Amino acid sequence: MGTKSREVIWGGRVGAAKANAEHARERAKEAVRAADRAEAHAWSLRMEGLGGPAQPSPTIAQCLNGGYGWLQVKCRRCETEASIPLEYVRRPRHTPIWKLEAALKCRSCRTSRYSPPVQMIKLTEAREIVPYVWVHPDDER
Repeated sequence: MGTKSREVIWGGRVGAAKANAEHARERAKEAVRAADRAEAHAWSLRMEGLGGPAQPSPTIAQCLNGGYGWLQVKCRRCETEASIPLEYVRRPRHTPIWKLEAALKCRSCRTSRYSPPVQMIKLTEAREIVPYVWVHPDDER
């Protein structure tokens, strides 16, 4: 008669420890997602309700992880509003949202010399501003 193998003796404990670690990792991911969502929501409420301050703000990655994928902005001169998808912003994901404000310019009322800056309004989960649909004058007849 031989002795029990190590796998028989420790196999159940090792398997249970591995399952517990995977479950803890899943809960940690959910907790991070909830924290990112709460931070993005708080910043969005502060910007929409109080108009600022923009700093400190969540990063692009935190907004995307929390489910807020759109940034709503408004031109300070012509009052045109637009929704910008954060997924396609060409900046590193660790860039804070407030740093985007200097790079965003209005396309509607810009001139050859001056492009007016935009004001960040809030973060949203889905696009709220529908893009302008151009209709040719002959198509209306």
